[in-house]
Amino acid sequence: MTTATCSVNTTLRTHHCNELRPEHVGQQATLAGWVDSYRGHGGGLVFIDLRDRAGITQVVFDLEDASDRAILEAADKLRGEDVIRVSGHVRRRDGGPNPKLETGEIELVAEKLEVLNKAVGLPFQPTDSDNLPKEEIRLQRRYLDLRRPEMQRILRTRHEVAQSMRRYLDQRGFLEIETPILCKSTPEGARDFLVPSRLQPGEFYALPQSPQLFKQILMVAGADRYFQIARCFRDEDPRADRQAEFTQLDIEMSFIGVDDIVDMVSDLFRAIWRDVLGHEIGEIPTMSYAEAMTRYGSDRPDTRFGMELTDVSELAAKTDFKVFTGTVAEGGVVQAIVARGASEQLTRKITDGYAPFVQQFGLGGLPVVKLTDGAFTTGVAKFLEPIADDLKNKLGLKDGDVVFFGVGKEKIAQRGLGELRLKIAKDLGLIPEGMWNFLWVIDFPMIEWNEDEQRWDSLHHPFTAPKVEDIPMLESSPGDALSQAYDLVVNGSEIAGGSIRIHSPEVQSKVFSLLGISEREAEIKFGFLLNALRHGAPPHGGIAAGLDRVVMHLCGTENIRDVIAFPKTQTGADLMTEAPGEASDAQLAELHIRSTYVKED
Repeated sequence: MTTATCSVNTTLRTHHCNELRPEHVGQQATLAGWVDSYRGHGGGLVFIDLRDRAGITQVVFDLEDASDRAILEAADKLRGEDVIRVSGHVRRRDGGPNPKLETGEIELVAEKLEVLNKAVGLPFQPTDSDNLPKEEIRLQRRYLDLRRPEMQRILRTRHEVAQSMRRYLDQRGFLEIETPILCKSTPEGARDFLVPSRLQPGEFYALPQSPQLFKQILMVAGADRYFQIARCFRDEDPRADRQAEFTQLDIEMSFIGVDDIVDMVSDLFRAIWRDVLGHEIGEIPTMSYAEAMTRYGSDRPDTRFGMELTDVSELAAKTDFKVFTGTVAEGGVVQAIVARGASEQLTRKITDGYAPFVQQFGLGGLPVVKLTDGAFTTGVAKFLEPIADDLKNKLGLKDGDVVFFGVGKEKIAQRGLGELRLKIAKDLGLIPEGMWNFLWVIDFPMIEWNEDEQRWDSLHHPFTAPKVEDIPMLESSPGDALSQAYDLVVNGSEIAGGSIRIHSPEVQSKVFSLLGISEREAEIKFGFLLNALRHGAPPHGGIAAGLDRVVMHLCGTENIRDVIAFPKTQTGADLMTEAPGEASDAQLAELHIRSTYVKED
């Protein structure tokens, strides 16, 4: 990660607070910034650590060097977060260097002081990292929170990531093109944010969930290679790694295939990690969706540790345990994961607590056994006697191992154990620090069956192209058709996803029909795209990378609000500006709308 080194010579300062070095000794300098700390030593001596975005410089106020006593008296009244401008000469630090500061070999001896602004009534000191208030207060005073060195580091990292992206793509012939923020509502998997139109009464714009349709139009328009660091909006509940308003790097290319996207984006992320962290990623492996689900129970597997899933359905069917035998007889599966040597760490209380955890992912319960002195104990041990030796051999079990079983339909069993695998790894400290495991997941199913609504849904979006050889399956066996979609995963988190797009109007019509979208509905919602496809659309595809999530990984935080300058809370509120807020009757009248919401007393 780089540190700002450029000069910031302006009418108010000659250098920033991380610029002065031993080669500046004897020179005059003027600094401006915030008082980071104050130390009064009496007898006409005051030390100030002065901070700006770049860093900290120690400033010494000594009566012998000040132009008059008033300067020292003013310095003695300085406190944290006061904004000052100070001029003087640079000298080597009296008492020896401070290795904790990049400017630790020098200090500025103040000769002039101007207090630009006093900081009063601070709800917290941004430099007091040990006594920070709860997040709600920090979001209310976000301007103070952003002064924290850690937040400044994150903002700088975000900038570096964006610049790395732009440099890489510009050097490879991509055009940065903006797409509309006010657009038409289209079904993309989440609720749209709607904006009423004053000039078209009764009609609404939608804020874009992504630039998906516009970037496809740009390919039809001959742009060939497009990118944009785009603002996107989805009216869905926020969570630790999701905000309703987010930013993504959006890319689209013409006349390419899956391998072209994978190679180019792999190289892009190698450049980002090299530019920001100085880390070499190396080659990124590829894994099919089916293999990822089979081995890890996830389409975004964390491959930094083992504990892979094993199908033990055939053995489970030979037991007298009705939960196993009944499930297998009905076409379900029994999957297993092994926590190696963890029998003492995973107490009965802990393993019992895992049952309600997996239930939220659809599993009915969580059978468990431990291997002690060569025999299964606890849980469902008594039911495993007929298959004990075969199960130990299949799973490679040793004394002290703990086995968890996922029982149910294949996807449910895989997902439940996949999530449990991650939780156990965190509980046992199995995830190594400082490791970056990147992985491409490819060959996703084209569609999946929605049990609740009894219809087919796109696994990605309805513009994803099927594999060419699987196009006939769209009519004969749609659930078996694979798509030309791909996701980039790092350490178990999806940070980019995309696909080759459908450029044939005929294939697009087949997909719409399969998804239950009628010709009339398709024309109403996507007519402009369908017309474009009929006017000479090239083969094209692209990808979107979540900028916020990328920065989260690089900065080592699990809270997306840390990497967004002005984020929303879990309820979608901006505590600093108090948005959203009510609209006046006059505003609503102009828009020809009114609210039906009635506030409770």
